[in-house]
Amino acid sequence: MTWLVLKRVTIVFAICTFFGLVGYGGSGWLDARSDSEVLALQADNLIADGFGPEALGSERLKWLLAIEDPDFYGHNGIDVFTAGAGKTTLTQSLAKRLAFDDFRPGIGKIRQTGYALGLEQELTKEQILSLFLKTAEMGNGPNGWMVGFFEASQVLYGYAPGSITRDEFLRLVAVLIAPSRLHLLKPNDELIDRVKRIDKLLRNECSPKANKDVWLSECG
Repeated sequence: MTWLVLKRVTIVFAICTFFGLVGYGGSGWLDARSDSEVLALQADNLIADGFGPEALGSERLKWLLAIEDPDFYGHNGIDVFTAGAGKTTLTQSLAKRLAFDDFRPGIGKIRQTGYALGLEQELTKEQILSLFLKTAEMGNGPNGWMVGFFEASQVLYGYAPGSITRDEFLRLVAVLIAPSRLHLLKPNDELIDRVKRIDKLLRNECSPKANKDVWLSECG
């Protein structure tokens, strides 16, 4: 095979790969739009039953978003610039749970992002938040793996997240980043340290170093 032929084959392969990835992301966007009617109804029912973001209280909702997605109300599902936002927005995190039976990093991020863009186009921010709170992975509890922010609060503390202490609420927020490592049932040193860092951030005593600084390295 001559160098020229090899170059052409490489170009064709690159073009096919590019359009394949675009198509994969586009399929996620289309699926989100297709799922949106059912998801909107589920979210509205959660809100009506007192499991929406407003049930946290306005101040505590701000705490949650400051850690999980600082520019949640400003972006369209993707945020690669805001300090502390990390690689995955709240909407992308929800998309990972809704669009995959078994999410795998890498190419799966393409479909995840497409699905997130579709969610942002079809649902309100409050609906997205409601579904996020309902599906959030919260780690091990007394009866096994816990799913749902409200569920974990009730199981561990006996009250809804709007009625627990500040420290208890921050523990729920802290565990979202790594629920299999940061144990709510038997808090470990890593969870305690993260709660302290989050508390310092919320008190404006520090700030994230960059977009990827989700562990709040400047707040130690």
